[in-house]
Amino acid sequence: MSTVTPAAATGTTTTTTSSSTQNTSATSSLLSKDQFLQLMMAELQNQNPMSPNSSDPTQYVSELAQFTSLEQETNTAQSTAQSATATQASQALALLGHTVSYIDPAGNSGTGVVQKVDFTTSGPTLTVNGDTGIQPSGVSEVS
Repeated sequence: MSTVTPAAATGTTTTTTSSSTQNTSATSSLLSKDQFLQLMMAELQNQNPMSPNSSDPTQYVSELAQFTSLEQETNTAQSTAQSATATQASQALALLGHTVSYIDPAGNSGTGVVQKVDFTTSGPTLTVNGDTGIQPSGVSEVS
């Protein structure tokens, strides 16, 4: 994690990096939401919006707008994920009592009546004629 500290008299900033708490990923060079917010808060804490020495006096307002935009995008993503989960659950529950053609986790095809819907961390699964763990996406026909 990087920390930004202001220099006493010059108005410049010094950045230091602590390698003991830094987590890097070889697969992603993007900042996470928390990393972005920490960096932004460090910048905001060390800015002086009243200073005439600032190279861009609108930067403070611009960063506040970015923060608001990020928060709204995060809320939208969470809302969309919740909506998708609710839709999956609703679709699985609608199959109860119906005869379906399906492919089970082993790759075998079958036909039967949906007896039960289980909600797992990976989403809903169906029990058809005693066969458990059937993904709703494995259903090819509903009668």
